[in-house]
Amino acid sequence: MNELVYSQEKVLTKVANGLAFLLINTALIIACLFLFIFGLVADMSSLVRVLVLLASSLYGFIVGPVLYAGLKIIKPNEALVLTLFGKYYGTLKQEGFFWVNPFVSAVNPITNTPASTAKPETKIESAKTPTTHTVQFPKKKISLKAMTLNNDKQKVNDSLGNPIIIGVVVIWKVVDTAKAVFSVDNYVEYLSIQCDSALRNVVRLFPYDSEDDEKSLRGSSKEVAQDLQRELQSKVEGAGLQVIEARITHLSYAPEIAAAMLQRQQASAIIAARQKIVEGAVGMVEMALDQLNKNGVVTLDEERKASMVSNLMVVLCGNRDVQPIVNSGSLY
Repeated sequence: MNELVYSQEKVLTKVANGLAFLLINTALIIACLFLFIFGLVADMSSLVRVLVLLASSLYGFIVGPVLYAGLKIIKPNEALVLTLFGKYYGTLKQEGFFWVNPFVSAVNPITNTPASTAKPETKIESAKTPTTHTVQFPKKKISLKAMTLNNDKQKVNDSLGNPIIIGVVVIWKVVDTAKAVFSVDNYVEYLSIQCDSALRNVVRLFPYDSEDDEKSLRGSSKEVAQDLQRELQSKVEGAGLQVIEARITHLSYAPEIAAAMLQRQQASAIIAARQKIVEGAVGMVEMALDQLNKNGVVTLDEERKASMVSNLMVVLCGNRDVQPIVNSGSLY
């Protein structure tokens, strides 16, 4: 994949204090108003009067109000990407009240994207909010908070070709505002599409379940999520995004094979349980025979041992309660 890099991020650090500029500019505008009134009523030559009125009105009514447009307020975990006449000017990341060039304009592709073009299955939610909701991004500002991308469940084939339904949640944030704004058209939609692609690439490498020690989607969900995180990070690196964590939220067989796979799992469970029962029964029969011979309770020939073993195995391996039968006569 070609690296998506438009420009390196340039963080603006040497900017004027907004509060100080607000006070100074307001004081100058008030002074110009008084100067304008003074120029109207004072006794002075016509040339001086014109110069005083022109200078005071120019700053008090045009320049001063225009300079107010350079005041910017940045909240914690927010950034403002600024352009000056179409060129990248810099990014304000430090929280506070600042004044910058009044002719710069803020750029945020999220606010410029029509709602109809957004993916309907894509939901963005705050990383600390338990309920899913659509995030209202700050107007003209880039959010630097950790957010979650929760795409709808999708059908993917595993390494054995079995269709499965899987859903993931990705925790991410913007780390390079210049790349996020200028390298892609909409970094949220870009992340969502790359998440679908990375999920398919990772899932097709693992089976849904495995009886051996090899990795599987169900038995090694943590390792699969880590592989998904690395795969997705490599795809969104050029867009200035960082994938903090990826987790599997839903995993199941597709409906068309779910019943057959359930029967297979039940059969495997029954076989494993029967194997444990037989192993335990053999051990108990062996222990009973050893105790009888050791304590000299009864002496059994091979035929009677075989009959006793058969009866004990039936009793121990049966899935129903046995009915006791008292034999009052001879064994033969």
